[in-house]
Amino acid sequence: MTRPAIHATGLRKTFRATDGSTVVAVDDVDLTVHPGEIVAFLGPNGAGKTTTVDLLLGLTRPDAGGIEVYGAEPGAAVRAGRVSAVMQTGGLLHDFTVEETVRAIAALHGRPDRVEVVLERAGLTDLAGRRVEACSGGEQQRLKFALALVPDPDLVVLDEPTTGMDVAARQEFWRAMRADAALGRTIVFATHYLAEADEFAERTVLMNHGRIVHDAATADVRAAYGGRTLTFRPPADVVGTDGIDAAWLARVQQALAPLGVADLEVSAASLEAAFLALTAETPVDTVLEGATR
Repeated sequence: MTRPAIHATGLRKTFRATDGSTVVAVDDVDLTVHPGEIVAFLGPNGAGKTTTVDLLLGLTRPDAGGIEVYGAEPGAAVRAGRVSAVMQTGGLLHDFTVEETVRAIAALHGRPDRVEVVLERAGLTDLAGRRVEACSGGEQQRLKFALALVPDPDLVVLDEPTTGMDVAARQEFWRAMRADAALGRTIVFATHYLAEADEFAERTVLMNHGRIVHDAATADVRAAYGGRTLTFRPPADVVGTDGIDAAWLARVQQALAPLGVADLEVSAASLEAAFLALTAETPVDTVLEGATR
């Protein structure tokens, strides 16, 4: 069998709060991700997403349980170039140009051959001579993405990867991610953009209070929490200035086909509905940053 890209069992991580109490950030998490999967991590603030990502990258160690990345300890996998990350925070050298930044990191990895490749992959070829300080927030995120691709990793971990990108740049970014996943690269990303996870993730892992509360194909997560929506265009002769004729609507309940209904569409409940159902105790305004209500 193919070795999992990520295999975690019983992960637990606690921190000491300023008042002396113990905060359980990750609580008995089991997770297996296979090569080539695109997996979204969703959850309200404080759900444990960032700590789980830190454990995955070897930035912190679990208090209990274990985690392997391609069969190795996370830190060893990172040092071997099998894992890269695009973090939401983290400094870039503002006095360098985009190309100089990539060349510096490529030299550290011993991969000067990857400079042009990753610049093109991140859509930065035309910006190669621009100083980092002159780049927009979205362009700097794309530069971080280019840096993450330098060692040609098997696994890319993304923390809010498209923050600051416009719609076109976001679409291009995910087009590249899908192409990489099709070649076997594994993509794991944490995001607050529910629509982004809904559109691009094949699998969604929902976390709350340090635990995984649902883990399934994104379509199945949507379908499991909420009903379905039926939309249609009624015949023109039953639509008046006051709306659709009530008697006709009653007949629709009995039989649709004989009424000449056109443009019938049935869609599953949204990922947003599933998210709210699974994190119902959390205030909506806190968890829906970047989402459409």
